[in-house]
Amino acid sequence: MRSTEIIKSASVHRHLLFIGCFLVMTTAALQSHAQRPSPSEWVRGDKNIGNAVKEGIRVLRDQPYKSDEDLSDYERERCKLDWYLPSDGSDFPTLVWFHGGGLQNGHKGDDIAVTVCERFAAEGIAVASVNYRLSPKVNYPAYTKDAAAAVAFVRNTVAQYGGSPDAVFVSGHSAGGYLTSMVGMHPDLLAEHGLNRTDIAGYIPVAGQMVTHSTVRGERSIPRTRPVIDEAAPAFHATADTSPFLCFAGDNDLPARSEENRYFAAAMKAAGHDDIQFIEVAGRDHGTIASRMGDPNDTVAHAILQFIRQQRGNATAGD
Repeated sequence: MRSTEIIKSASVHRHLLFIGCFLVMTTAALQSHAQRPSPSEWVRGDKNIGNAVKEGIRVLRDQPYKSDEDLSDYERERCKLDWYLPSDGSDFPTLVWFHGGGLQNGHKGDDIAVTVCERFAAEGIAVASVNYRLSPKVNYPAYTKDAAAAVAFVRNTVAQYGGSPDAVFVSGHSAGGYLTSMVGMHPDLLAEHGLNRTDIAGYIPVAGQMVTHSTVRGERSIPRTRPVIDEAAPAFHATADTSPFLCFAGDNDLPARSEENRYFAAAMKAAGHDDIQFIEVAGRDHGTIASRMGDPNDTVAHAILQFIRQQRGNATAGD
């Protein structure tokens, strides 16, 4: 009888201990969840949280770059950017970055964007990673106008974060490369914001389309396989009256992407522009031309850094 009572007592003790442990773990989990930042405060994983980032980088999330009273709800949702700022220093250069996605998808916080932002911010270069409106919710030229508005906003506000307005560069991958080129080439986009194309220090399209973008062609019911060069194509606006260009594509990129960029560079030189370079990167496809920029010895990242430093040096020498 006594043995049975001991067994029952031990069983009750284990049951109570289990309940106690469960309550402790549940309470801790709830507290942890309550302390966890909201999704809008996360940058990526558990490395970057809120407006504080390790390794000397500050992040400011979701800053609107449009402030008109008549903005649509979609503009208020998409027309925002994230700042990645060096934690010290002043008069630093800034890179405006446009994500890819065929003008139909993508986000300023995607893996490639964050990789680029972290890489260059760690090098002492501020980066503004930009969202813009997407097709089919909007059609051309809405996304190009968003891109120009973002560039103008960055140039007009970067000084308050310690950056130099005269050292703003524009870059992006794929669709972002197309937007980069359109901002640098179309004479009206920056002019709507009181700026000239030459007010930007340089343009760095990575694997961008230099003919009329395939999504724009689709909006106009033109087959994707039919190349078109009209006012929606960077190459259409070939001119000597814009800032230096550095263009990239992979040797295993999408069909005709290298050829488009090579043609664009040739057309610019024919128009009298003497500071444009096209680099075809060996062993890269349409994704890896950008996704490897976080690697310490990446060819593309090193060329961009050299380009920025060279243009800054030229500007200083000209003062």
